[in-house]
Amino acid sequence: MAVLVTGGAGYIGSHMVWELLDAGEDVVVLDRLSTGFEWAIAPEAQLIVGDVGDMTLVSNILKTHPIDAVIHFAGSIVVPESVADPLGYYENNTSNTRTLLEAVVKAGVPHFIFSSTAAVYGGAGLEPVREEATLAPESPYGVSKLMTEWMLRDTAAAHPLTYTALRYFNVSGADPKGRTGQSTPGATHLIKVACETALGKRAGMQVYGTDYPTPDGTCIRDYIHVSDLVAAHRLALKRLRAGGGNLIANCGYSHGYSVLEVLDSVKRVSGKELAVTMAPRRPGDAPAVVANSDRARAELGWEPAHDDLDGIVSDALNWEAALVGKNARPSRTEI
Repeated sequence: MAVLVTGGAGYIGSHMVWELLDAGEDVVVLDRLSTGFEWAIAPEAQLIVGDVGDMTLVSNILKTHPIDAVIHFAGSIVVPESVADPLGYYENNTSNTRTLLEAVVKAGVPHFIFSSTAAVYGGAGLEPVREEATLAPESPYGVSKLMTEWMLRDTAAAHPLTYTALRYFNVSGADPKGRTGQSTPGATHLIKVACETALGKRAGMQVYGTDYPTPDGTCIRDYIHVSDLVAAHRLALKRLRAGGGNLIANCGYSHGYSVLEVLDSVKRVSGKELAVTMAPRRPGDAPAVVANSDRARAELGWEPAHDDLDGIVSDALNWEAALVGKNARPSRTEI
């Protein structure tokens, strides 16, 4: 059997492809390459260039490949952008996923793993948030992901489909083997922005909001290494194939760091000072979002291997230093 990875040319998706291949899986990637890169996809995976919202294309993929599971990463992920363009986010994250789900159901694919987000909780407070917490997304991005969770719930109740939705906290770092990492120009991820600043790729950076109700006034987030995140997906796939039922689980380390603590780590690991200016809060940013990950550990047997902020930053810095020139690589043959 094979796994279809949507968005497999992107940051998390490209790590997922390597994780699956390392585990001996056959992998098909569907990506429209709007933000991802062909070179980021492991050469052993089959790439199909296209959109998950293209029903004819997706249906053909599912008919012509022995797909027994879909791992769905394709989507838009920038919170402030979603505030400015809500309809674009509802189209790309919600409507296109509805089309993908329809194709999955019609093809009889039994398993679906969804890339959800901690943004479904909104401002959850300083304590680690459990999956049973009130769902109150504060941005169209969070709403678009929550709507997909609801579609999965209802679809699984009506059809022979089992699913896992993993609610990500702040995904960071890069493949420790240096095969892939966060490569999108203009990315808004804090650790990437800080690493770019440390390496001189940016003249400086901003801290958005210093008056939050947190110990140092800056936002607190639970930063999870991307390798630990994709390992959770692989374990979720194993669980579903073994007959496990539907599951929603947080993916984080159950503790957080403030923006200023992250910047201190980047300065410490890189040995560089950062040109930082303070700016007003951004729309949609919650003061603190930290995971309670007990369910993922219990249900998936997940044990993080990279829970160390300086280690996460070190992998991100190494990738950032190696990234020069990669985005200009020639394309491989498209399928």
